[in-house]
Formats: sequence, C-alpha cells, structure tokens
Amino acid sequence: MKKIVLLGYMGCGKSTIANNLSEKTSLPFLDLDHYIEETTKMSIKELFEKRGEVYFRKLEHDAFKTLLDEEKTIILGLGGGTPCYANNHEFLQRPDVVSIYLKASVATLFERLSRNKSKRPLIANLNDGELNEFIAKHLFDRSYYYNQAEYKVAVDGKTIDETVDDILALLA
Repeated sequence: MKKIVLLGYMGCGKSTIANNLSEKTSLPFLDLDHYIEETTKMSIKELFEKRGEVYFRKLEHDAFKTLLDEEKTIILGLGGGTPCYANNHEFLQRPDVVSIYLKASVATLFERLSRNKSKRPLIANLNDGELNEFIAKHLFDRSYYYNQAEYKVAVDGKTIDETVDDILALLA
C-alpha cells in the first residue's frame, strides 16, 4: 500500500493540492499537523509554547512513522519543517512511499504568504523585506531535505488543477 507524501515550504500549496488530489483519486487525505492536534488535543502553537520545539519534533516524528506504518493508502501532507528534523527525510525513501516536493520559488512563496501572514504565527510580525529574507533563508536551509523527495513538481505559475494533473501523471 503506497503512501503519497506531499512536502514543501509553507505556502507551496500542500493542503490545497492534497485536497484536490484526494477528490480526484478518492484516496483519503491526512494533514500531519491536524493529526497531531487531534491526538494531543492541543494546537501546534500550544505545543510549541507549552512543551517546546524539541517535544513537538519528537511527536511529529512519531506521528509521521505511525501514519506511514498503517496498512492503508493515503495522501499525507507534511508540515513545512517535517522532513528537516529527526531524520524524517529518510522516510521519504521508503519503498511504500511516493514522495513529492511541491517546489515554489521565493517570489511565489512571498506573494502567497504576504497575503495571509496573520494566519501564520512564524511570520505574522515580519515586514515585507524581513519576510522575503526569512523565506529565502529557510528555503535554502531546507532544500537538501526537500530534495530527498522522489519527485519534484514545480508550482510556480500553475493552477491547482495543472499541479494536480502533473502529480497524477507521475502516479500513472
């Protein structure tokens, strides 16, 4: 049973693409962060504030492994940092995983994230210059882990349907 794992930086469209892909394939979509929130009865923000990032990353690692070990085919959307901690990028190499990096440029991510900064605590208080630098630095730091994915799908200048069609072509 294959797991389709979507990864990439915040704002690249993981949840939107996964929901659309789920509709077209009839495969269930699970968001790793939502799964963690449901199992802990705490928001990601609360987990960070009350328990710290190390605790959260351990929880995230365990949840990721648990979902991959289940005997069902799912579409799994990861948090932007998931592949970068606790050797989670190694899970992307499993034979039962099809991993897809939704690759967006700094310009695309900036455009998307600057529109709804308030919904993302990590960037809510950054001005445009700081936001652009933050994205560029993070993307550079994380690119090694993101590039461990089996496939890379560029999302710049594409509609949701075009991106989903690109993924369906890979899965065919």
